[in-house]
Amino acid sequence: MNVLNQSIELPIITQKKVSLAIKREDMIHPFISGNKYRKLKYNLQQAIDSKSRCLLTFGGAFSNHIAATAYAGRENNIKTIGIIRGEELEAKWEQNPTLVFAKAQGMELVFVSREVYKKKHEVAFINQLKAAYKGCYILPEGGANALAIKGCEEILTAADRDFDVICCAVGTGGTIAGIINSAEPQQRVLGFPALKGDFLKEDICKFAQNKNWDLNNQFNFGGYAKVTTELITFINTFKKQTNVQLDPVYTGKMMFGVLDLIRNDYFKPGTKILAIHTGGLQGIEGMNNLLKKKNLPLIHD
Repeated sequence: MNVLNQSIELPIITQKKVSLAIKREDMIHPFISGNKYRKLKYNLQQAIDSKSRCLLTFGGAFSNHIAATAYAGRENNIKTIGIIRGEELEAKWEQNPTLVFAKAQGMELVFVSREVYKKKHEVAFINQLKAAYKGCYILPEGGANALAIKGCEEILTAADRDFDVICCAVGTGGTIAGIINSAEPQQRVLGFPALKGDFLKEDICKFAQNKNWDLNNQFNFGGYAKVTTELITFINTFKKQTNVQLDPVYTGKMMFGVLDLIRNDYFKPGTKILAIHTGGLQGIEGMNNLLKKKNLPLIHD
């Protein structure tokens, strides 16, 4: 699979004498784009090979993983079940574009309280789900497991060996772990977490085999799915300048961070930077619905 590395030409990049390209993983598939395609690839194959009756996974109201799993299930003729965080959504799921999409693909939506949702990693809770949904193949939240890491190790190719720094948005840590494992020894991998907290390093270390990486926590804009007018303006300006659409939860924050670091001489002149576009564009419609209610600027698509 050949994925385009799009060169980004902006005055600040030229001024600071670095180069920047974006790996357009968002263009892999219209509905299972970016890292979700990579994470689902081998898990889907395993589910099919093991003759599982369905795929069961977890996610929030605007989860890219939920949307991608629902579509992948329909495409592969496997029933899907989504354990959705927030029991209050059960009465208003039809107002949520992500959940409407997942339901349209045939996914069964099971709404649970936030307290129950926190148990998603507990053995007892997983066993309850296995008993209730016999024969299901269970995927963790965000799809991050060993098979997902294997898929994400295929993001970087031989054509990417000349880059000095690989930048990636970080959610559950699975994507960056795969990138770390496949990066060249001389390359540095820099992650931009979309949520607060230092716990991600421990999660990434469960799968990452190399040490040539770090996380930059400066650009989470207040936490997961939190946005500001500054971020929205940046996303819209970047789209106008480059014709690359970014999402507000992951890639928008990452690219804001990359350009801010370039502006502040974090990278030495001559550094070749590759930023991974991990998709997630399906969430823009839902985010815009929230922005309308808050009378904030909308993300242009």
